Amino acid sequence: MAFSSILYSPTQFTLPRPHLHRRSRPISIAAAIPPLTSTADISAVAEALDNTTIAVIGGGSVAALAAVLSLADPEKRRQMQAEEVGGGDKEVVREYFNNDGFQRWRRIYGDTDDVNKVQRDIRLGHSKTVENVMKMLLDEGPLSGVTVCDAGCGTGCLSIPLAKEGAVVAASDISAAMVAEAEKEAREELFKGTDSPPAGIVLPKFEVSDLESLNGKYHTVICLDVLIHYPQSKADAMIAHLASLSEDRLILSFAPKTFYYSLLKRVGELFPGPSKATRAYLHSEADVERALNKVGWKIRKRGLTTTQFYFSRVVEAVPA
Repeated sequence: MAFSSILYSPTQFTLPRPHLHRRSRPISIAAAIPPLTSTADISAVAEALDNTTIAVIGGGSVAALAAVLSLADPEKRRQMQAEEVGGGDKEVVREYFNNDGFQRWRRIYGDTDDVNKVQRDIRLGHSKTVENVMKMLLDEGPLSGVTVCDAGCGTGCLSIPLAKEGAVVAASDISAAMVAEAEKEAREELFKGTDSPPAGIVLPKFEVSDLESLNGKYHTVICLDVLIHYPQSKADAMIAHLASLSEDRLILSFAPKTFYYSLLKRVGELFPGPSKATRAYLHSEADVERALNKVGWKIRKRGLTTTQFYFSRVVEAVPA
């Protein structure tokens, strides 16, 4: 998913008043599930939230809601996940995107009609993200011969348009299933039934790799929807690593962190659906900018993509 996205749907919270003689009344808030690339079961969560009413005992304030949320323990659920696959966040993400998550996100990123209205909206939002990033790149001139690292390529939604513009793309993802799908899609799109792509177009080089293991030097490094799997302490190191791979430009996307979105995300974590979800980390733009400044980079452009169920922030950074 997105510079990253927040999926939400209206949920009725009945907040009884302290005075017994006064009738309680429902207060509607937007309930969120983790951002796009958090790998949550979006369809199940959305459907669950659409039909859920939570009785909250206490005052009708945000503080009362936060107190009720504290009764839940999504972290324990994450810990059990990690134990099952024998590792931490990275192993959970790899396991998810090689199995249930791969099937779900392949449908969302693809063109099949086998998606619900929420997934279709996320598809639209993600395609807008790709369009915005491509425009951001092409504003600087043609991409023919430009080397690009697409870190966290998913099913190739960005790698393929880059290749069509003549860029020399190194695409990687932690999921072997995603990489295989991306290469298949790229061959179909670029070769169009022939033995080789048209002149001036190079098939992206696809590789199974996590961000930490990436190396080399590229004109441009792009990392969409991946920082959501990193807490800020690790995100700082990852931003520094990605910047070290780039010679001229670094484009990042992330789920924006505000008090409101953080609260909504916590509500969503109460309803993970039948599938397991990875952790989802939000990041403030100030923290991302600070991490970039620390390694000698500055933000030159900022973007935002939103649809009904999709919310994402993107920044383009260059050496200061």
